[in-house]
Amino acid sequence: MSLRQEALSVYRRAFRLARTWQSVGGDQEETLKEREYIKEETRRLFRKNKNITNEEEIKEHMREANTRIEMAIHYQIPYPRIVNIPQNVLAPTTAKLKRRQKRQIEESKPVYWKSYSDSDKDDKT
Repeated sequence: MSLRQEALSVYRRAFRLARTWQSVGGDQEETLKEREYIKEETRRLFRKNKNITNEEEIKEHMREANTRIEMAIHYQIPYPRIVNIPQNVLAPTTAKLKRRQKRQIEESKPVYWKSYSDSDKDDKT
């Protein structure tokens, strides 16, 4: 299967999930809000990544999308889970982070957080 077909398959899978999504509490209003979040997040991230041409980077983003879908199904929560950064990496609040510390923080982020943190940088500029 080509990368384009795989990407479209992941996109359709996310929208199918949104269509069938049920909130844990069963509240209709919450269910609608979570369904809308899944649709908007899917659209936003796929539009953001539409110009990527590097095959490895495309595969990484598809892996991230599949991971986020699987985690949403498993935990019954569509929102990204919080990332715990190892304590030995953090600097005192008064010190600047060193290059090694920044690298360790980036390496400790799970695959499902990649686009989420990248999108924060894009939104601020």
